[in-house]
Amino acid sequence: MQIPPNTELRIQTNTSRKVSFLGGNLINNTRTRSSGVSARTLRGSVYGFASDADTSPKAVAAVMKAAADNALFLDSRASKKANILPCVNGAVLRRDADKTDAQQLEYLDFARELDDYLARKYPDLAARSVTVSADSMEKELRSSFGTHSYSLSPRCYAYVFLTANTPDGSTVDLYHVYGSGGTLHEVFSSPQELFPKADALYEELRRKAEGVYPDAGTHTCVLHPNLAGMLAHEAVGHTCEADFVLAGSVAADYLNQPVASELITMIDFAHTLPDGSEAPLPILCDDEGVTAHDAVLIKDGILTGYMHSRETARHFGHEPTGSARAYGYSDEPLIRMRNTAILPGKDKLEDMIAGVERGYYFTETNNGQADTTGEFMFGVCMGYEINNGKLGRALRDTTISGVAFDMLKTVDMLSDDFVWVSSGYCGKKQIMPVGMGGPAVRCRVHVGGR
Repeated sequence: MQIPPNTELRIQTNTSRKVSFLGGNLINNTRTRSSGVSARTLRGSVYGFASDADTSPKAVAAVMKAAADNALFLDSRASKKANILPCVNGAVLRRDADKTDAQQLEYLDFARELDDYLARKYPDLAARSVTVSADSMEKELRSSFGTHSYSLSPRCYAYVFLTANTPDGSTVDLYHVYGSGGTLHEVFSSPQELFPKADALYEELRRKAEGVYPDAGTHTCVLHPNLAGMLAHEAVGHTCEADFVLAGSVAADYLNQPVASELITMIDFAHTLPDGSEAPLPILCDDEGVTAHDAVLIKDGILTGYMHSRETARHFGHEPTGSARAYGYSDEPLIRMRNTAILPGKDKLEDMIAGVERGYYFTETNNGQADTTGEFMFGVCMGYEINNGKLGRALRDTTISGVAFDMLKTVDMLSDDFVWVSSGYCGKKQIMPVGMGGPAVRCRVHVGGR
C-alpha cells in the first residue's frame, strides 16, 4: 500500500472483557470490541486527521485522502509556518503476544470461584466484590518514512474489594489488584492461586478496622513502592510531558537544574529494563512511527529531559522519544507516559523504618492527582504508625500532599527492591494503559490526618 508523504496510517483493534460479582450477585458481564483505521498527514505547518470504522481498502484510501484534505484546509488558515519536523529512520518492528483469549465463561467461572471462596471463609465481611477484567490493544502502523510496526498488548487483572465493620460502628474498605500483562491463561493458573493473597488482604483489613487516624502535619514517612510509582507518574511524569511543558508546567523552568535528592533517578522506559527484562507495557514504536527509546527525566537529582513527540522535539531541539500514543483508532496521538519509574537505591526497607523516631509507613493508595505545578495529593488507604523505629498500629484512610520537586529534595533513603503497578489507566484527554514503579522512598511529606 502506497503511503502519501508525511503520513501515518494506523489500523487498530481494542478489546475488553469484564466480569464483576457484588455480594455474590453478578452485576457485570461484558465483552466489547472496537476497531478501525486512522490516518494523520502533515501539510505545511499542521496535521490533518481522519478515521473510519471500516477497514476495507476503499475506506483506507478515503481516510488517507480526508486526512490530507483536512491538513491542507487547516494549513491555509494557520498563522505561523513551522519548520520541518525531525527526520526519523523507519524500521520494521514487531511485538507478538498470545492471541488465544479465554472464553467469556472462563472469566465468569474464575470470578465466581474467587467470590465463593471469600463468601465461605469470611462471612463476617460487611461487603465484598470481585472483578476480573482483561483488555488488549492490537495496532499495525505504516508511515511514509518507512516504519512498519505491529504490536499486540494484552493484560489481565483480578480486583478484590473487601469491607469490614469497625468497633466504633463505621466501616473500612481495602482492595488489591492482582495480575500483569498477558491473557487470562498466561497470567493466572487458577483462582486458587489468589486465595492466599485474598487471605492476606483480609488480615490487613481487620488490622485497619482496629486502626487509628494519623496526626495531621508534615512527618517523616516511608512510602511503599506502590506510592512511589504513583508519585513518579502523577506528580513528576506529567510535568515532564513536553506538551505540558509548553503549556507552562513547572518543569519548563528547571531543565538541567536540581529538582530532587541526588538519590533520585527517574526514567520513562520504552520497552526494556536495565536488567534486560521486558517493561510491563512495552512500546517498541509509537503512533507517529518513531522507534521508542527511554526518556531519562531526572538523573542524580537533576532534571535532564522531557518526553517528546516529533512536534515538541522540533520545538526544543531534542530527539523524539517515541512517546506519542493514541488509545483508540479514532484518537490522535498525544504525548503519554509508558513505564515511568524511580530507580531503586541501596537501602533495606527495615533500615528505613528503623531510622524513623516518629512517622508513618504508607503502603496502599486508592487515587492520586497532581497539576502542572507539581502539587499533588494522594489518597492513602493503608498504612502503619512508626514509633521508635518499629511499626505500630494500622491507620485509617488519609491523604498525603505536597509539591513534588520540594518533597523529592527531602528523600534520604531508597530501598533496594522495586515494584511495578500496571493495572490502571492514565486519563490525559483520552485514557491510556500505563506502567509505574519504584522502590520504597523515605521523605518528608504532609499528612492529612482525619
